[in-house]
Amino acid sequence: MTVVVGVDGSAGTQAAIRLAAQEARYRSAPLLAVMAYSGERPLGAAPASRPVSTLRTAADELATTDVMLHDIVNSALGGQADGVVCRAVAGLPGHALVTVARETEAQLIVLAARRDTPVARVLGAVSQQVLRSAPCPVMVVPDSGASTKADVST
Repeated sequence: MTVVVGVDGSAGTQAAIRLAAQEARYRSAPLLAVMAYSGERPLGAAPASRPVSTLRTAADELATTDVMLHDIVNSALGGQADGVVCRAVAGLPGHALVTVARETEAQLIVLAARRDTPVARVLGAVSQQVLRSAPCPVMVVPDSGASTKADVST
């Protein structure tokens, strides 16, 4: 049983990670940070001016996503990031989060709220998909307010 947090690099991601860490401690559960990446780069999708030798492979995408994921978690939690398991997953973000939650028998999925729309209360497509398909409760964390100041000390 785990707490899964979706990481996407948005402004609210840091608050979501901190709150997920707090929830994991409350539940005595491991925290699993998940970031999705495309994993597929068809040759026909490359710009004509770009040589084939510079195309990124699925392994390149995985490595880049893994480094970015670890950097974001470290930035959010500092020294307390050591206990967080990070997993880069190929696929669409909503599907990847739900699949990982099922595989790990997650107790909770934590997501950052979208703030790039005129109406701040509108959920993004990923949040909507996770809410419809999740095997456990889902917490959507706003970018502002008390959740950004969550104490993650043990």
